[in-house]
Amino acid sequence: MTKDIPLQMSIDTSAELMENAILPRLREVHTDPDVRCPSQADVPAAMTEPVAKKSPAQWAYERIIMYIQNFEKQLDNDHEVGMGLAGGEAGVIRIEGLGYYDPDIVTYYGVNGAGAKTQLIQHVSQLNVTLVASPKHIDQPEPKRIGFRLAKGLERDEDVTT
Repeated sequence: MTKDIPLQMSIDTSAELMENAILPRLREVHTDPDVRCPSQADVPAAMTEPVAKKSPAQWAYERIIMYIQNFEKQLDNDHEVGMGLAGGEAGVIRIEGLGYYDPDIVTYYGVNGAGAKTQLIQHVSQLNVTLVASPKHIDQPEPKRIGFRLAKGLERDEDVTT
């Protein structure tokens, strides 16, 4: 004869269900246990706001910043973050700026391997970014870390674009 074991259940209020459905989540797993993954504790205050309050462009912009910053933390002093562009002949650009235009456009500013100013304008539905460790320019003593500058805007309580 089997004994009935009561199920452990948690009951959420309708407000908790709605909030949990729109709060951002973050999870990453890598084969190398020493790879630093961003955690929920690392995300700036602006990224803990409900997703429903943001346009797709702002939400993509904020997450790209987090990934750029985490990528830069893994680079040595001879490299900066670059971005590989899919399609066309653009190749890789050194990221010098990032922005968004509500409701659905993200843009990247930079310099390509030949030194030409480059800008990619992308619809959030086509978002596809490859972060690349690019050698820093030989004339600059320290690499430029755009991720840390961008993330400062996410720490403020105001809109990240101000």
